[in-house]
Amino acid sequence: MKEKNLWLTYEADELDALEKVCGDYRAFLDAGKTERECVTEIIRQAEEKGYRNLYTAEQLRPGDRVYAAWMEKSIALFQIGTKPLENGMNILGAHIDSPRLDLKQNPLYEESGFAYFDTHYYGGIKKYQWVTVPLAIHGVVVRKDGTRETISIGEQDTDPVFVVTDLLVHLSSKQMEKKASVVVEGENLDILIGSRPLAGEEKDAAAAQILKLIRETYHIEKEDLMSAELEVVPAGKARECGLDRSMIMAYGQDDRICAYTSLAAMLDTEQVDRTACCILVDKEEIGSVGATGMHSRFFENAVAELYEKLEGFSELKLRRALAHSTMISSDVSAAYDPMYTDVYEKRSSSFFGRGPVFTKHTGSRGKSGSNDANAEYIAKLRRVFDDNHVGFQMAEMGKIDAGGGGTIAYILAAYGMEVIDGGVAVLCMHAPWEISSKADVYEAYKGYRAFLKDMR
Repeated sequence: MKEKNLWLTYEADELDALEKVCGDYRAFLDAGKTERECVTEIIRQAEEKGYRNLYTAEQLRPGDRVYAAWMEKSIALFQIGTKPLENGMNILGAHIDSPRLDLKQNPLYEESGFAYFDTHYYGGIKKYQWVTVPLAIHGVVVRKDGTRETISIGEQDTDPVFVVTDLLVHLSSKQMEKKASVVVEGENLDILIGSRPLAGEEKDAAAAQILKLIRETYHIEKEDLMSAELEVVPAGKARECGLDRSMIMAYGQDDRICAYTSLAAMLDTEQVDRTACCILVDKEEIGSVGATGMHSRFFENAVAELYEKLEGFSELKLRRALAHSTMISSDVSAAYDPMYTDVYEKRSSSFFGRGPVFTKHTGSRGKSGSNDANAEYIAKLRRVFDDNHVGFQMAEMGKIDAGGGGTIAYILAAYGMEVIDGGVAVLCMHAPWEISSKADVYEAYKGYRAFLKDMR
């Protein structure tokens, strides 16, 4: 099967639509570099489109649009269809967390005149990729009285940035002999935040200067850092990539590329028969655990709340609604990289410019940890995408024993619903800066809209 490069199919009006979607996508990436920031931006956009808070809404009816946010880190959006909820929903599910460095709960220390923040990396990263790149700090600090400070340092041109240092090449002969997995140790991923001593301080004067600055600027005491969630991410905006501007280079495209296209499709879809749903969740990069991960009961509880305000809660109807639903687990795929051909099986790889990627199964080795989608469901998806003139491709993630990965697909499949992985191909996945094709972003948006409206 040779899919045509989609750039060769677009007329001028579609190219204009493509640039509009991709411009909005880059703005979304800049606005949401953490899961909390993503939820804030999602709620802003949803309310502009007439969505209301599910938990404060009263009686609901077909056509209503509501959202349910949980702990400011996960959110589900619903557009109620004309058919009974018991018949199932069309669900798009993606995650909004990305690999990063998290500050430890006692982060500030000084060594040899340098002030540092101690970090613990989050998700699967190549640690050596995070050294000597400009970094920013985002997050919240919550005081004992419940008041909070929202932090974002390093994104504005006038902001300082931070860095993880690396050993200079002139002294790195032994370092260069190490395996890539240990050439930079996890405990050495601490960020350099200062070197100017505070006048009058004899001990840890550089750290004292930092404490003085954050006290004066943010009214934060050292003890307040114990109840903080501060995330270190690459500093800088999403950018167009390539002389032809055909690509996007940005932090966090795994999986905000699928989160945004799912959200945009949801907000632009009207008058559905089957209830449409978009789930955007936290913690996928560390196993979908915790109160805001997909393993929690957050989504099930939100659907129960929806039932209560729609026609009255019924445990049996809730189970039927979930079991009769269909879902695209919208997560990225590994794009074929001709610089590293030894880990790809070319006939089963995804390529830039050929549209979103359906992956029948993920997992590793013998499909371990995978949701393996049914042939009947794939046939229905083919019909929906073809009828709506959406380009797509089928692929696996590299050679069978080269590695592997998973998504939230198997978690939702536990309800008995039909689920398949379907996302956008990305280069440099989990690196500080990832690369995608504008054509694939646009085609994913089109495909997700078609799925929400026409999947039966």
